[in-house]
Amino acid sequence: QVQLVESGGGLVQAGGSLRLSCAASGRIFSINDMGWYRQAPGKQRELVARITSGGSTNYADSVKGRFTISRDNAKNTVYLQMNSLKPDDTAVYYCNVYERVLLRNYWGQGTQVTVTS
Repeated sequence: QVQLVESGGGLVQAGGSLRLSCAASGRIFSINDMGWYRQAPGKQRELVARITSGGSTNYADSVKGRFTISRDNAKNTVYLQMNSLKPDDTAVYYCNVYERVLLRNYWGQGTQVTVTS
């Protein structure tokens, strides 16, 4: 069983920064994508950023230039550095791991990010 533990959410003023972390534990294949999704009240969950085990990244257009995703493969940990935060970034942020070998998806419990104007 794979478990994902997120940390780093909180309350911040517009223009501020936060860093999210997500550590994966359990039996997990090394060939996987790690990423962050978010869900705001009344909206669907959307991709924020994703990074492959080889380091390729992709971002939602709304966060390009402001957010940076990175990972530490030795620690099975993914990070999301969020700068220049806006009120529209307010959401619950979920960590995701997708195992390409077994085609399995794993989700964290979510961490709240609130940006005040």
